[in-house]
Order: sequence, then C-alpha cells, then structure tokens
Amino acid sequence: MDERPGDKSRMAKRIRAEREDDFDEEFEMVLNDEGDDSFHRLLDDLPEEADHPDVIDRRRYFRELFRLQGELVKLQDWVVHKKLKIVVIFEGRDAAGKGGVIKRITQRLNPRVCRVAALPAPNERERSQWYFQRYVSHLPAGGEMVLFDRSWYNRAGVERVMGFCSDDDVEEFFRTVPEFERMLVRSGIILIKYWFSITDEEQHLRFQMRIADPIKQWKLSPMDLESRRRWELYTIAKEAMLERTHIPEAPWWMVEAVDKKRARLNCIHHLLTQIDYAEVPHPQIDLPARERHADYVRHQMPSEIYVPRVY
Repeated sequence: MDERPGDKSRMAKRIRAEREDDFDEEFEMVLNDEGDDSFHRLLDDLPEEADHPDVIDRRRYFRELFRLQGELVKLQDWVVHKKLKIVVIFEGRDAAGKGGVIKRITQRLNPRVCRVAALPAPNERERSQWYFQRYVSHLPAGGEMVLFDRSWYNRAGVERVMGFCSDDDVEEFFRTVPEFERMLVRSGIILIKYWFSITDEEQHLRFQMRIADPIKQWKLSPMDLESRRRWELYTIAKEAMLERTHIPEAPWWMVEAVDKKRARLNCIHHLLTQIDYAEVPHPQIDLPARERHADYVRHQMPSEIYVPRVY
C-alpha cells in the first residue's frame, strides 16, 4: 500500500489509540480486584476517549463491558444448570480482533465451563483423518461452552488460499459442512458463528503497529505476512464460504471490527441474545471458622528455598 498524505499523522494517532487500548487491558484487571465504589471512582478519573475519530467513550466502554461480563457469568451459571452445550466460532482475517473479544468473554468465567479451542496446524496423522475428526474431540459436553479461535473453516480460508488443500478438498468441505453443522444442532449443540470484518486499510495499520512494537512482533508470523499479500484471494474465499455455509440452523453473524472496543461490546451483547437464559439462584455462602489446635506448631521453612526479594 502506497503511503498517502496524512498517513503519518493518522498512524501516530492510531499508535496512541493502540497504546491506550493496551493500557485499558491492564486497567480491566485492576478494576477486577476493586469493589463497586472503587470501580466508579477509577472510572471517573479515566480520560474520556482516545485521540482518534469514532473511538467509543472509554468510561462508557468499561461500564458496558463489566455489565455484559456480569451477564456472561449469569449465562455460565445457566449453561451449567441446564446442561447446555454451546459452540461459538470466531473467524476473520489476521489482526481482526478475534482474540480480544475471546479474552473479554472468558476473562471472568470458570475455565472448567468456558474453554477456548485454538488448534495448531494438523500433524501428519491428523492430515490422514476425516477432516472434522480433530475438531470433534473439542466439542462440549453438557454444561460447557467452547469458543473456537478459528475452526474447521480453516479449510475454506487459509488452507484454500495458501494451497494447503486441493480444489476437490474445498468442494468436499462445502458439501459436508452444512450437514455436519446440522448434525451438531440436532444433537443439542447451540452453534453460533461470527466473522470479524475489517477493512484493507485497517489491517495494514494493525500490521504496521505490530511491526513497530517489539512486544507485539510475536503476533506476526510468516503466514500473516503472506496473507496480507493475498488480501484479494482471502476476500474471494470469504465470500464463497459465507455463500455456501450460511444456513438457517447455523447462520453467520458479521461483526464490524474496525473499532476494537465497539466490536467487543457488540459481539458479547449479541452472544447473550442468542441463548434464552435466566439468573440461577445460589444459596448463601458462609465462611466456616478455621479450626485451631493447641498442639499445632508451624515449622519455619529454610531461607534458601525462598525466591530472592529483589523488589
């Protein structure tokens, strides 16, 4: 992409916005440890927004994020209570923000109930299996949610564009996947599919920011760089995928993801509307008194086994 007038200024603003987003990730963890009063006090001290057009007000973002995460906890309890089986698929181009929304969904949930499946490239044995076989083992049992950070749709995207499978493999996938997903739904699985959509320019900016930030360079793989070069081929593959796998039993939902924070809120809000849940009453928890025994003496640990107190 050729550099246009104003690109440097726009890039500087985006880098600032990205750094504020990184700060906000840490701020989320601080708020997680604070009580309700401290939460509102910290929010009042927060700058309102990043210096970038169309960025959602940061105070509103945090208030909505924590409200939605509270609803996710209620949903989690309902999933366990009703033994529901939920699969959520997250697809999209590299740097589209899939990982960010998955992180916010799982942030306050029990990992025994809500887990993430992010499968690596198949090994030699898996390549000889039925294509869907390695994904089946990650499907949920009753009372579980599984979030697929990329999924069996790798075949319709990266595998197709990068030449890791044949045209016949792709065609067989398109013939098979609608029936495979109908089988999942008939078995009682709630299947929800999201595509995170970003613009050509936005992906370019996000890749440039990763290149410029040593802490984030690990996110850029040779495959990511090659995918950038093949933007148009990925677009063609995406359009074919949506056309042939958008079925009534498991439709695709598009998330506009140029604004990361709005994308997170919109996706979580939509996810909550896809399951009819209610709050599960919990019995009051009383912390038992600690037992104490007169003959118990706590032994001193040897000093050499302690981690040095550098700080």
